Amino acid sequence: MLQFGRFALMRAAMAFITLLIVSFVVFSLMELVPGDCAERYLSYKQTQGVAISIADIESERVRLGLDRPFITRWSTWVVGAFQGDFGDSCILRVNIADLLGAKFWISLAIAMSSLLLAYSIAVPVGIIAASSRNAVLNNSLRIFSYLGLAMPNFLLALMIMLVATVYFGETLTGLFSAEYRDADWSWAKFVDLLKHAWLPIFILGWSATAFALQTVRALMSDEIGKLYVTAAKARGLYGAKLLWRYPARHALAPIVNSLGFDLNRVFNELPIVALILTLSEAGSLLIDALAKSNDQQLAGAIIFLLTASIVTLNFLTDILLAIMDPRIRKSILR
Repeated sequence: MLQFGRFALMRAAMAFITLLIVSFVVFSLMELVPGDCAERYLSYKQTQGVAISIADIESERVRLGLDRPFITRWSTWVVGAFQGDFGDSCILRVNIADLLGAKFWISLAIAMSSLLLAYSIAVPVGIIAASSRNAVLNNSLRIFSYLGLAMPNFLLALMIMLVATVYFGETLTGLFSAEYRDADWSWAKFVDLLKHAWLPIFILGWSATAFALQTVRALMSDEIGKLYVTAAKARGLYGAKLLWRYPARHALAPIVNSLGFDLNRVFNELPIVALILTLSEAGSLLIDALAKSNDQQLAGAIIFLLTASIVTLNFLTDILLAIMDPRIRKSILR
């Protein structure tokens, strides 16, 4: 138990250090964008017909604390970030935490649900495909996985929207019905979200399933041919008991370890799908902040929250792997 505690504590320290490094990189990139927040905001105001001067810009810099040293500003930002306070949006001039609200958590829930859908299908099907000698089944699964990898998510979204619009008169856009879009959270609003969220979950899970299926099948095929599986067969183990007790247990460890990478990949695909389906969540806000308003404070907050989610998931998967395989706990202590 002490050994496991030391392992978990070391992993937690590594996760914290990773977040510090990421926060420094994100904040540095925010600073490297031409023009600081004061200049961008006042330039935006100038496009609205408001006259500005150099004195106005300097006064705004002082008000925002941009005249302080870089390290001081980063330290203040990262302390606030760990507390969930990212300050105000540079352009919109509203608190970022209030602006994001539940949008980031909805985005994260969609991405996680897509991964859950993907692995719920890919793990059992991949194990069956690796152990089956049925050529029709294997070739069908191979075609499905290739199609999932080759067809972009945005194309699948457009195809589904086109069919729904032409044949059913429903665009399938948005995450809420009109009556719940600006309403307070309630059970009825949550149910309405579930009625609309299935489509982005399915679209994002499409390629994730194909990718995971290829991975599971390759890992299982490699493990099934090893000597310890042959020895287990010689002892009288066959069928599902053999597969789950030996090759699947070893093959799934890399799958669990790659969940953080998969979450990052799915979240990266979410903004494009969000634009097509007109989803009002963090992915669409990120696109607006980077490509339209140049609101680096908002973009940096979303990127940091995503990174924190990935680091947390990696920490949890490390703990899960350590529970599954004691060798992992011992390796870090040598």
